[in-house]
Amino acid sequence: MSTAQTLILGAIAGLTIFVGLPMGRVRSSSPALRAALSSIATGILVFLFWDVMSNGVEPIDSHLEAHKWAAFAGYATLLGLGVVAGMMSLVYYDSWLKSKRVTPLVGPGAAAVDELEQRSWFEALTPGRRLALLIATGIGLHNFGEGLAIGQSAAAGKISLALVLIIGFGLHNTTEGFGIVGPMAGEAERPSWRFLGLMGLIGGAPTFLGTVVGQAWVSPALEVVFFAIAGGSILYVVIQLFEVCKRYAMPELVGWMLLLGLLLGFGTDWVLVAAGA
Repeated sequence: MSTAQTLILGAIAGLTIFVGLPMGRVRSSSPALRAALSSIATGILVFLFWDVMSNGVEPIDSHLEAHKWAAFAGYATLLGLGVVAGMMSLVYYDSWLKSKRVTPLVGPGAAAVDELEQRSWFEALTPGRRLALLIATGIGLHNFGEGLAIGQSAAAGKISLALVLIIGFGLHNTTEGFGIVGPMAGEAERPSWRFLGLMGLIGGAPTFLGTVVGQAWVSPALEVVFFAIAGGSILYVVIQLFEVCKRYAMPELVGWMLLLGLLLGFGTDWVLVAAGA
């Protein structure tokens, strides 16, 4: 397989994330449907957290089993720092947004003109869209790590493994689009196609970028860092989504749909494992 073919297939694997994004345009007056969509998204992200952390821990375990203590300590440190950076950067940024006010309000229900003008694009988003953006960012970091695996397999001449990874990750990424749009299910205004397209690029394009880097440069340490940062950011988002699901006050429905999302994630992963076997 040529480099061009590998890069094209890597791009296709990442862009399958667009399959689930149109669900963000679906609107219903049924609170049960909104709760179901949010819960399925939460289940998918719980799986993704497990997925990225297991990928990040794998090289650490291998060094530990081989009694390579220096390498073990170095990789474990990278994993810990990455998780802290991924999660706490979002925690502090969210706290900063909540405490930030450019000017006091100038009347009952009225906002000062300069307050509206100086708000960042991120601050102007609805809560659901903010959460969708954070999810897309976390998934993008995760998919960069997957792209590295594709590129490194092709560069090492393991063509069959690279093809299996491309097919498996492509199938796996179709569920990630649902994870991105889930938090917007409860909002009255539908997200624009432009916004959904941007979320798809943020979440899916890193698969292609990772494939490019992996073709040219093999670095297990870089993989650990990106998986760790993705794990930390996804963990933060999962905590936020649990709060969203709790507000629906439908514990039975939320529980079943969360399990469905979790099984969807594992199902695509099992297809990948079966193909590899």
